Amino acid sequence: MFLRQLTYLIALDRFRHFSRAAEHCGVSQPALSAGIRQLENELGVSVIQRNRRFLGLTAEGQRVLAWAKQTLAALDGLKQEAAFAQDVSGGSLSIGVMPPALLGIPLLMESFRAAIPSLHQEVRSAAAGDIARMLREHQVHLGVTYLDQIPPGDAFEVRPLYAEQYVLAGATSAPVPTGKHCGWAEVASIPLCLFTRNLRCRQIIDAGFRDAGVTPTIMVETDSISLLHSELRAGRLCSILPVAALPETVGGAGLRTCPIVPCPAPQVGVVRLRQPNPSAVLARIWEVCTHLRADDIFHV
Repeated sequence: MFLRQLTYLIALDRFRHFSRAAEHCGVSQPALSAGIRQLENELGVSVIQRNRRFLGLTAEGQRVLAWAKQTLAALDGLKQEAAFAQDVSGGSLSIGVMPPALLGIPLLMESFRAAIPSLHQEVRSAAAGDIARMLREHQVHLGVTYLDQIPPGDAFEVRPLYAEQYVLAGATSAPVPTGKHCGWAEVASIPLCLFTRNLRCRQIIDAGFRDAGVTPTIMVETDSISLLHSELRAGRLCSILPVAALPETVGGAGLRTCPIVPCPAPQVGVVRLRQPNPSAVLARIWEVCTHLRADDIFHV
């Protein structure tokens, strides 16, 4: 069995299409199909459902896929360990980040580069509830998410960063209350642009309105933080955002904010999969995480 065959299987599951999976792997479609068939012959089971196109993995294929991901993740760790022994300035790191925390990630990445100068970093945006799965499936090495979205138990290690704070934000021409704070009932009548309902921060906001017994006026829903910022700067709509997700130039951009009370303060932190022998790169990165100053990185 060749590692390339496992790579083919993972790509096929990701792209759900033979041609796109083959293109991703840098091989022809017949070569990928032949590799999958060889894998099935060696294992003695069918791993994919076929017709003229890819129909999904079989039950046996799902189990093989899980082992394939673990095997390749272990191999990646071995490669990084060997490279790290020769050159402590290199390595690679993949980070899964929930949208409300994306603005602080460049500075977080800079902290990692300060420890490992030639570190290659990949950042993937994902809903908070998906990051634990991505860690388990070895799609990312590190996650930045709400800690209440991490399943209890010994599977994960966490480093708290900050407690999230929610505010109503809008242009100076928008109806943002001028007091020290505002309530959910007061905010409900203001036209809003909000994150989509699949995101945890939106679920927290919806709970605030629901507990207050009011229905908000929602005009736009999106998972794009840049679109929310554009609406705010244009003065068309207001939004409810965590402080860490506000534009850095709130005052200079002509925006005003007003804290919303009562409001929960969910913990945001860095998460990794607990491993008996993490790679030297990940061990160094986790050490950096223990000394992070969240107020310098996420502006909370």
